[in-house]
Amino acid sequence: MATIRIFRHYVPLVFLMLGFFEGAVLLAGFYIGVEIRFWDADPATIAKVLPIWPKGLVFVAVVLLSMAGMGLYERRMRDGIEGVLLRTAAGFALSLVPLAVVFYLFPELYLGRGALAIAYLVGFIGVAVLRWLFLKFGSQETLLKRVLVLGTGNKAAMIRKLRRRSDLRGLRIVGYVRMGSDEDVVDPEVIIDLDQPLVEWVRDHEIDEIVLAVDDRRKGLPVKEILDCKMSGVDVQDLLNFFERETGKIKLDILNPSWLFFSDGFQYGPVRASLKRVLDVAVVLLMLPLALPLMILVGVAILAESGGRGPIFFTQMRVGQNGRPFRILKFRSMRTDAEKEGAKWATANDPRVTRVGRIIRKVRLDELPQLLNILKGDMSFVGPRPEQPAFVDQLAERIPYYNERHRVKPGLTGWAQVCYQYGDSDEDAFEKLQYDLYYVKNYSILLDMLILVQTVEVVLMGKGAH
Repeated sequence: MATIRIFRHYVPLVFLMLGFFEGAVLLAGFYIGVEIRFWDADPATIAKVLPIWPKGLVFVAVVLLSMAGMGLYERRMRDGIEGVLLRTAAGFALSLVPLAVVFYLFPELYLGRGALAIAYLVGFIGVAVLRWLFLKFGSQETLLKRVLVLGTGNKAAMIRKLRRRSDLRGLRIVGYVRMGSDEDVVDPEVIIDLDQPLVEWVRDHEIDEIVLAVDDRRKGLPVKEILDCKMSGVDVQDLLNFFERETGKIKLDILNPSWLFFSDGFQYGPVRASLKRVLDVAVVLLMLPLALPLMILVGVAILAESGGRGPIFFTQMRVGQNGRPFRILKFRSMRTDAEKEGAKWATANDPRVTRVGRIIRKVRLDELPQLLNILKGDMSFVGPRPEQPAFVDQLAERIPYYNERHRVKPGLTGWAQVCYQYGDSDEDAFEKLQYDLYYVKNYSILLDMLILVQTVEVVLMGKGAH
């Protein structure tokens, strides 16, 4: 799948095109709604709804963001047409809330219930048709990027393991070429023995990209032939870059310090920090009017369950930016004696969790008091989740580069949270660190906004909650 790198984050081109066409359909639906609703209206009434285009653009933007919040532009989505239609319907329904807020703040953008109802109906039908066409024809061979892997050993086998269609959506792995002294680990039926120069084979088989996955590059790497391919217009990718682009994470098991030294990213400065801080404060201030009533209800529920004897809030030391400790604030979701034997990972069906706690954890309401941590500056809205010092010390000893996740402020949500389920083991911590390092490397305001939108899906679907 061809990708475009926007502010260092890889975005599949096919989803950008899909979003563009769906936006066009939504805009057309909006204008159709206006035409049908006001076709026989008097000039004075029509003058009140003009100009149309700003209202249409707001409508399109809100609906597209709501659809993105339901995961409709994620390469990991595995739903069939029924699931996609349900997500689309949920996205349209979800858009009613931010659209109502926009109309309340900017009443001049309000169009009328009749026109909006028609716009929603026409837009939904159009988007549903586009989604059906995308699922039917989006994986046709002619649309796939043809990839040739150089190597048949352990590194090449990592690509072979990405067998699920959603993991390599948009790619066609043509084959694996023996290189040097690599021991064959991939299946024999996908191994290619070249009977002509590499550049000619690549040209004859219309290869779009070559991935270097040789176990030992010092032995038998055909530098001149690879250079010929590069100069002929074929993309050549390092295995780490390939995984970063296709999976949204940095593979720790093949990571070496030199790649960190010379790769782009890991760029911070006062301008970026200031913009991130402005985004944090703005999102918190927008959320507070909605969050405060919920926080009051949660507090009352916790008090009622404990008979007024237990605390409402729970504080705990966590590790923040550059390893500085801070005290995180949460609603209490466990018994008051939950950590009498020391810090432990929360697990599925954890007996320490209260009845109210199980509910508020499922929908992430226990995290709402952390809005105060964000306003205070201890946390950001988006970043790696902060861990307890005891866990950090243990994981830093066992997992290489673990402390690099502390280069940025911890977050209420993060890239690992929207890409991976809840973790309660060292293996899960290793997997989530790969996503955290991707975020640290490729941080941008765009990526923050993407994570915020995808967090809506995580909350509504209850993904990963323990």
